Amino acid sequence: MTLQEPPASAPPALRRAELADFLRSRRQRLSPEAAGLPTGARRRTPGLRREEVALLAETSTTWYTWLEQQRDIRVSAPLLDRLAVALRLDAGERAHLFALAGQPAPLRDVLHEDVPPSVLRFIHGLHDQPATVLGRRWDDLAWNRAMAAVYGDFAERPPEFRNVLRRLFLDPTRRSFHTDWPSAAAVLLAQFRSESAPYLDEPWITGLIDEISARCPEFRRLWARHDVRASPDGLKDIQHPTAGRMLFEHLILHVPEAPHLRIVVSTPLPDFDTPAKLRRLLADG
Repeated sequence: MTLQEPPASAPPALRRAELADFLRSRRQRLSPEAAGLPTGARRRTPGLRREEVALLAETSTTWYTWLEQQRDIRVSAPLLDRLAVALRLDAGERAHLFALAGQPAPLRDVLHEDVPPSVLRFIHGLHDQPATVLGRRWDDLAWNRAMAAVYGDFAERPPEFRNVLRRLFLDPTRRSFHTDWPSAAAVLLAQFRSESAPYLDEPWITGLIDEISARCPEFRRLWARHDVRASPDGLKDIQHPTAGRMLFEHLILHVPEAPHLRIVVSTPLPDFDTPAKLRRLLADG
């Protein structure tokens, strides 16, 4: 491994100092056994040696030593990613490492998206507010009882309809579920286009867009407009098949330890007697 690394913005002095201290602290807490290295002779200091971290990160000892010495060197994203793996950093620590180095953390194509237990406890604790957890592909990964009461239990639907876009554009029942389906479809697709931009080089997005485009002319037309929109909090005006018209205010929460996840919480508003209708749906369920 040479000392040349791909160009990147060199972090300022304070970041270099914080980066060096962070690397040193994580190196010292990791035992050789935990890192998959032989124990060897008795050590005077805890944790891994610098040369062991360099070996695990597939870089030179000199290069890694310069990082801990706060040298003004350029640090590439691939090297940071290898250091995160070598030091067994969790998602939050990995993001912190990239932030200290002044680099945007690269997004990984994780096919299986786990929902942290704390997030599951949070949404299931919301008894009178529909809540769902969306993954990077806008798949419903988890939902609470109130969400199932209003939008239907996704567990009882084919797996493909746990995706927001497939459900919105390919499920005929959703046309009458939204009081203004054309507007809702345009807004949601513009939001998806904005949020999916970091993943454009991943195969799943091409497959999803091609699949829905082939089956839905409205989707093709809207996607060709290249509209983008942020995901602000807003209103969901729906026509429930049994409860009638209901109005919710939705709030989007992000999960720091899992930045690819979003929690969408819907609060029933007084309009159209929505809170009472939701209580009846929950009681009937």
